[in-house]
Amino acid sequence: MSNKTLAIIKPDAVRKNLVGQIITKITEAGFTIKGLRMIHLSTDSAKAFYEVHKERPFYNELVEFMTSGPCVPIALEKENAVADYRKLIGATDPAQAEEGTIRKLYADSKAENAVHGSDSDENAIIEIAHFFSRNDLV
Repeated sequence: MSNKTLAIIKPDAVRKNLVGQIITKITEAGFTIKGLRMIHLSTDSAKAFYEVHKERPFYNELVEFMTSGPCVPIALEKENAVADYRKLIGATDPAQAEEGTIRKLYADSKAENAVHGSDSDENAIIEIAHFFSRNDLV
């Protein structure tokens, strides 16, 4: 069964001009792009997206970082999309990420870790809807 996940190429990776390389890694791993856009998140949008982390000490820094420049949300489809994408991107801390993962290759730190990936099928549905309407997805 095919399912979806949300990827976001974060502002640090966009600033470093890594969008093409990251998308290539994603498509070479067998994902189909169902929706893609480049946006500059507003503070309200970033706060809403990361509301699950509101009580965590890094929340305000995360919102500030995610609004610091454009990002690229991408709706992806593949069998076992969430698990396969999380394996592809690697650990949140690039120092702990496996060789060849997106974060090992392109992230600078745990805070500026190049990409976001949904952590569950349920959250993927919510996260995709944050960035894409049904009509935006092919």
